[in-house]
Order: sequence, then structure tokens, then C-alpha cells
Amino acid sequence: MFRVSVSVTTVRQLIETKIIPCIGVHRNLACLLRSMGGVRWKSSLRPAPLLTATPVRALIDEQISIKGRFLPPQCPVTVCAQMHSDHGDLWEAFAHYNTNADGTVNLTRDRSVGGSYLGCEPMGLFWGLQPAPGSREGLRLRKENLETPYVMLMSLLEGHVSPSERQSTELAAITTERWYMAPGVRRTEIRQDGVVGTLFLPPGPGPFPAMLDLWGIGGGLVEYRSALLASRGYASFSLAYLGHKDLPGPQTCINVGDSYFKSAYHILQDHRQVCADRIGIIGTSFGVYLSLRLATQAGVKLSCLICINGPVGSTVKLYDADGRSESSESDQKHMVYDDQGHVSFKHISLPANIIPETKVKLEHIACPLMYILGEDDQSTASMETANLIEETLRDAGKSQLFTLLSYPGAGHLIEPPYTPNSRLSLWSFKPKKLFTLWGGHPAPHAAAQEDSWKKILDFMGSHLRR
Repeated sequence: MFRVSVSVTTVRQLIETKIIPCIGVHRNLACLLRSMGGVRWKSSLRPAPLLTATPVRALIDEQISIKGRFLPPQCPVTVCAQMHSDHGDLWEAFAHYNTNADGTVNLTRDRSVGGSYLGCEPMGLFWGLQPAPGSREGLRLRKENLETPYVMLMSLLEGHVSPSERQSTELAAITTERWYMAPGVRRTEIRQDGVVGTLFLPPGPGPFPAMLDLWGIGGGLVEYRSALLASRGYASFSLAYLGHKDLPGPQTCINVGDSYFKSAYHILQDHRQVCADRIGIIGTSFGVYLSLRLATQAGVKLSCLICINGPVGSTVKLYDADGRSESSESDQKHMVYDDQGHVSFKHISLPANIIPETKVKLEHIACPLMYILGEDDQSTASMETANLIEETLRDAGKSQLFTLLSYPGAGHLIEPPYTPNSRLSLWSFKPKKLFTLWGGHPAPHAAAQEDSWKKILDFMGSHLRR
């Protein structure tokens, strides 16, 4: 156990050397620093500088207020944030401020004049996080262990510096915890009727309105959005359909068909703590296509659909007579590489390039549909897709069902707010390293995530809590 006398400089050194990636130690440190009200350096001339974060423990989509006090007036300071991913990689952000006449700095009010972001950005230290210099290439921050928080060490440094400048004087520090799963949320692994997923339930007996949560063709089982939705009062079922050890066949192929997704819907519908007539789907990337496809199936009655940067068809046949997916040569044909060898999948999903028989019959959509579009999406032809959906529903006399949110400067990976965007990331290792472009510029992408999440929750509230 750490003694109360341990210095924040020591804490910082431990973080940098990765000696304390264990959440148990993180929690002890967080309790220590909270009990001290932030760490202070004593001075005979004025109260010790103090850095505060309120609240210190919050959900990932909640804003916190960060303030520095008892500083010399009109002096340059740097506020720095550092944390480790679940894989142990160090992420950091920093911003330069000038203290006010009263010797304070308030990130909710004051403007950054340099660093990871510029201007008044109360949560810039969170969405501005990037891998520390010297990190592995192509990292993307994604939470895997939802029973632990991200633990962020925030420090106040003298002067306008960067975290890599070890000569800077640390004036004060505090830790914050950022959670996807609220207290009382229950996580249950589902392995039923061949379906592989994870169900998150809010606290209480229910029944709850529910969402089926589908992600992209990167595969695996992505749970963090479902955990956050459950923290906001919705049962949420994260579904795997590719690249998971409990699914049949090679993990590089989609070996499930329409019946698989329909079974997942019925598992959710039949759950005793779910409102059977208040179910929606949220899909990102290829998950949009699967969501739209499921929404038009007989026996599936949805209350709403939320589609984030995804196509209306595929260049991969979802299910053949032998129960395996078939790869299409058009995947390779329509890939575009930049001068650094980074690949964009955008042209693959152009409506003109997808396999005609895979196109969803959009005119059969019968529930409200929100489409969220990042105008700098480099992975999916989202703008063309949104236009096609809007035109098809208009021609079918269903314009009232369609809501479009379009965000200039936002990329493909529009996720819950105050999380950092990766403009590109590592896609595959073999036969060689391949980095894929997602798009998005930091500040407008962050603004899109904040605005769209609020509107997603409002949209769900309107159609699932009627």
C-alpha cells in the first residue's frame, strides 16, 4: 500500500514506467489523491498551487470541471493529462494557458493558447489524447475491460511546456476516473442458440427499453457503447458476428446469416427484463448494413434505427448455400492508397460498387431512422449512402421517418463523447502491416461526438420511452 507521503512526481514516474497498470493500485492512488484534495506544494509566500477536477469519478460521456488555483497572476502554465490504455500504451494531451489576474485557470472558461488544442475546450484534455511519443504505430483507444475505469493523471506544470520536457516543474496534480459502466449495471455473457454477445442491463428490475448494438467488420465483440447505454437506462446487447473464437468457421469470414441476427433480436425481445415492443438497433460502419437488413426482415418490429457512417449493401455476400461468406474481388479493386501507403475503403461502399443483390430494400423500413454522417469519413461512402436513404424513403412516402445529422470535419469513428479520434490505425499485420484511414480532424470530430451523442439519447428517449 502506498503511504500518504508518496509524491505525485513518484506517481508520475510509476505511470511512465508502467509499474502501476493494475487497476487496484490505480484505485488506491485515486483514493489517496482525492483524500488529499489534490496534491499541493507548500510555499511560504502563498497557499500551495492546487489542481481540482469535479467530479473526479464520472461516466465517459460526462463533462468535468478542471481548475487551477493559488498560482501567480498572469503566468504561463501547462495542464497535462496522461493515462494508459488497457494494453498498457501511454496516451497524453496537454494545453498551454495563462493564469488570470486572480491566479487561477479554469478550463471551462479559459482559452488554450497552445498544445493539443486551441481555444476554450473544457474537455480538450480528454478528446485530445494521443499516443505518447515513441508509442507503437497505428494505435486506437478502445476500452476492453469495462469493470475498470480509465485512470487519468492530470498535472499542472510551470511554463508552456510539453509532457516530454522532463525539466518542467510540476506544481500540482490529481487523478480522475472515467467509466463506461455505472454502478449497478449488470454484464452477462450470452451464448444461446449459436448467438455470441454480451447483454448489459441497468440497475433495477426493469423492464427496460433495449438496443441491439452492431459494430463494423473489424470483428470481435465490442462492448463499451452498450455498457454506456445501460448506464443511461437502456438494456443493450452487443453482438459479435465476425472474428470471435465462439463463432463458427474461420475468424476472417462472416459465417453467420440473416437467421443469426434475427435470433439475436428475439433473444433480446424475449428477455424478461426487456420491453418487447421497445427495441431499437444502433449500428456503426458495416453494422449499419446489418442493422438495415435486419430492420426489413419479417417478424422484426423495431422502434428506431441509429446508423453511423455505414453502407446499404456489401461487397461480401452475407451468406451462401454452404453457410460461409464469399469475398468479392471488388474489395481490392476499389481500395485507394495515399502516398504513404495508407488505405481508404471508402470507394468500396459506394452504392454503385456494392453487389446489387445485397442492397437493402430501404423502402421497407417502417421505423424512425437517424443517420449520422461524418463529412470527412475516409472509410465509408457515407454521404452518398445518406443521400440514397433519404431519396428512397422520400419516394416511398416515408420522409418523416428520416433524420440526418451531418458533421463537417468529422471522420468515420463517431463514438461516445470526450474520447480521442484516430485518423488512421493499424488494420492488419499480414501479409504486411496495413494502416487504414478513418478521417476526422480533432476539434470538429470531438464536437460531432458530443453533439451526436446528445441527439442519439434524445432520439432513443423519444421512440423507446413513449
